[in-house]
Amino acid sequence: MLNWIGLVISWIGALGIIAIGVAYMGKNAKNAAGFGLPTSPAPDARGWWQVKGIRDIASGLLVIVFTFAARDQLALLMLLLAFVPLGDMWIVLTNGGPRKAAFGIHGATAVAMIAAAGLLVA
Repeated sequence: MLNWIGLVISWIGALGIIAIGVAYMGKNAKNAAGFGLPTSPAPDARGWWQVKGIRDIASGLLVIVFTFAARDQLALLMLLLAFVPLGDMWIVLTNGGPRKAAFGIHGATAVAMIAAAGLLVA
């Protein structure tokens, strides 16, 4: 049962991060504001949003692929992918972003991913 809960958390995260990635690919300023960093670059300098978008899409797709191709390794993947939101949290904190975004978005995401990894091995 715990394994299934971990799997559900993993899939919710995967589908959610793919949706976020798609929004970033469209250079969505509202979505970017939620990250916790300024959204002030000129429109032609917003390529970083697309970099984040493709990273998010790839991360979500990895979880989906591992579910079917390497389910026994999904917990390890989730644990390793938790470094992404931890890194995002660090970036927001060290660049003067709001602590609420750093901990409430990125920190909470990392905790959920680590919890999913733990449940997947249960």
